[in-house]
Amino acid sequence: MGQEGLTSQKRAGALPTTTANGGLRAAGAARSSLIPRGRQIHRTFNNIKITILCGFVTILVLRGYIGVNLGNSDAEAVNQNLIEETNRLLAEIRSDKDPDEPEDPSEPEINPNITFTLGPKITNWNEERKIWLDRNLEFPNYVNGKARILLVTGSPPNPCDNAIGDHYLLKAVKNKIDYCRLHGIEIVYNMAHLDKELAGYWAKLPLIRRLMLSHPEVEWIWWMDSDALFTDMVFELPLSKYDKYNLVIHGYPDLLFEQKSWIAVNTGSFLFRNCQWSLDLLDAWAPMGPKGPIRDEAGKILTANLKGRPAFEADDQSALIYLLLTQKEWMNNVFLENSYYLHGYWAGLVDRYEEMIEKYHPGFGDERWPFVTHFVGCKPCGSYGDYPVERCLSSMERAFNFADNQVLKLYGFGHRGLLSPKIKRIRNETITPLEFVDQFDVRRASHGASR
Repeated sequence: MGQEGLTSQKRAGALPTTTANGGLRAAGAARSSLIPRGRQIHRTFNNIKITILCGFVTILVLRGYIGVNLGNSDAEAVNQNLIEETNRLLAEIRSDKDPDEPEDPSEPEINPNITFTLGPKITNWNEERKIWLDRNLEFPNYVNGKARILLVTGSPPNPCDNAIGDHYLLKAVKNKIDYCRLHGIEIVYNMAHLDKELAGYWAKLPLIRRLMLSHPEVEWIWWMDSDALFTDMVFELPLSKYDKYNLVIHGYPDLLFEQKSWIAVNTGSFLFRNCQWSLDLLDAWAPMGPKGPIRDEAGKILTANLKGRPAFEADDQSALIYLLLTQKEWMNNVFLENSYYLHGYWAGLVDRYEEMIEKYHPGFGDERWPFVTHFVGCKPCGSYGDYPVERCLSSMERAFNFADNQVLKLYGFGHRGLLSPKIKRIRNETITPLEFVDQFDVRRASHGASR
């Protein structure tokens, strides 16, 4: 999958959409027929080898149980050989690479003298989208008077550098699924780089654009970083505040316009309206993103112009701030939200959860009960971060359990503590369970109405 513009870099592909079962079977058959016979045979042999290895493992385990006489050194040698062969084979299979398959042709490097684009310039999206919505009434952009929202998050296609990182990614996506389920929001979890040039911080831009164009029924695309957690499961976005705006992002006007700070806004959690304006902003935002010399040079410009920014390559947040400062006309459609925590910096929040539980209740979304807790600088999936790993992981555990308790309460359970994955019963079963549904279901919480 990849970029739509710059024909020298074009790669075919789009996000999957729902089709009839017959279409899926036909597409699957077509894809199967395109796989070279040699590769099919190669995969078949891999499956056979895995089966044989499983047999070896079974025999090895049975030896230990039935007491087959084998010297310790011989047993260790067998174990080591088996482990090495298993690891080698699994690495080969995971790479999904056929030794007989030719390498993909290398793509030409980006020309730094040509402005990078996300794809073909689209100029009539509002009109085209309206026509599509009128023709497809079964896919409305408003349902029961409420705008259709698509929450988008994701992580790199490869495993984390450490196993615990994958575990916390799973917890983070479970947290997002819970919130979306409770509030009728659709969710997309992406693990693919749609454009090889826009990796890292920038991967969200081509993804957001592709989702806008592939899901015209969605009114708002809501991006959230993988290291951000919902911690107020009751609070709802006050969408009526944003009727005249197309980008909603956590930020502070004084930090942006007076101090020109590189942390004036945070792109870890923001909303884009599905409209022509948003496509235009993405087009204006992307040119600093291509990796290599373009991103390096752009980073120097951003560091020179934004207060407090360290010297490093261009990132999406700094680039957006620079764009809003140098082309102020964009601000006519940007809402800087700070009345609640669309992005809440974790270091000042996670140690106050017990105080919040004692004094307040979910539904505020602000410093009393933060809507989103964002673990900026922790990088649980990476091999490095700005904070000690132990502090980050324990804080993420507290945030997850703080939120999870709000979900488990409906079912009569809660975590034994904010650092414990174990749960306990918090009320007894009853012959009249529906009274608890009305009392504890966050979807019906009277104090959960958004402001």
